[in-house]
This record gives sequence, structure tokens and C-alpha cells, in this order.
Amino acid sequence: MKNIIIFGAPGSGKGTYSAEIAERYGMGHISTGDVLRAEIKNETELGKIAKGYIDQGQLIPDELMIDILAKTYDAQPQGSGVIFDGFPRTIAQAEALKQMLAQRGHELGMMIELIVSEEVLMARLLRRAQIEGRADDNEETIRKRFAVYHSQTEPLSKWFAAEGIRHTFDWSICKTKEGMLEAIFQEIERQNK
Repeated sequence: MKNIIIFGAPGSGKGTYSAEIAERYGMGHISTGDVLRAEIKNETELGKIAKGYIDQGQLIPDELMIDILAKTYDAQPQGSGVIFDGFPRTIAQAEALKQMLAQRGHELGMMIELIVSEEVLMARLLRRAQIEGRADDNEETIRKRFAVYHSQTEPLSKWFAAEGIRHTFDWSICKTKEGMLEAIFQEIERQNK
């Protein structure tokens, strides 16, 4: 099974689809948010360094994030492939991830891009805020997150296309979670033949 990078704007369903794909194909699932929280909670050396950056309101340097991901990746069962959820977020991170995998004789595999309109995303995130009581999911903050996504993360889409591994799935065509999943499953199976 090839490694998979799941990609999309905030609220596009990356975590939900990653979990479904991982379960169906027996893949590992590396969520950068989960990994960072675990490293910090377990007070590992890498976690302590990461916490220092977070506590100062700074982004974690790419090199440190790759070191943390490499450690997590190496702990995954070999052969089943891994889904990277929430990473990479920049071209520099994508190039570092590609290099880290190449050092292990592995490849990026495929990138699944979830395309969802901002209207739908806004409605989803505001609904999630009500259900989960998340203060960070208010309209102003969500718009800022969209702006960061468009300026820093969205350019990665072209990078993945140039790598020949981008596969797009559009909510406006699939219409439902089940429709998106079925389209994604078909493409994964086609790519892994």
C-alpha cells in the first residue's frame, strides 16, 4: 500500500476520511496534532522542545516537526502504508517529508485533495463549534484560518501535481460523505494495482 497525504482546507474532513481509509486498508494514521500532543504529554525530549515553541506562540520549525514525524513513522507497522493527516502544510515541509521517506526507501505515494466550498466549510465548522463547544471555531477565526490556508498551504496543491501524485475529490460532485469515500476508495485501489 502506498503512503497517502490527505489535504484540504480546515473543515474539509481530513481527519474523518483519514480514519475511514486507515480502517479499510489497515494503514497507519499519523495526525500531526495528535502526535505533538502525545510527545508533549509524554514529556519526551522532542516534546519538550516542541512545547517551548508552542508556549511562546511560535510555529514548530520544520526540521523538528520532521524529526517527530520520522520517529512516529518508524514506529508504524511496515508494509501497510501510512496516511499523513495535517502534514505537510508548506512546500518546504513536503520536500522534507519526501527526503525523509526516501532515506527509508519509501515514497510519498499519493495525495488526496478534498475540495469543498468555503460556504460548506464555514457551516461545518460553526456547527462543530456548537456541538463540541470549541471557542476557536468562530467566524472571525475561521476566516483567518482560511486565509492562512490559501496563502501558505494551498500552493502545495500545485507542488503535488508537479510530483504527479495529486488526486482531487470535489464535494460539489460527490455530494455526500459516502460518495466522497467511494470515489476515494476507487482511486486508492486503482493506484495500488
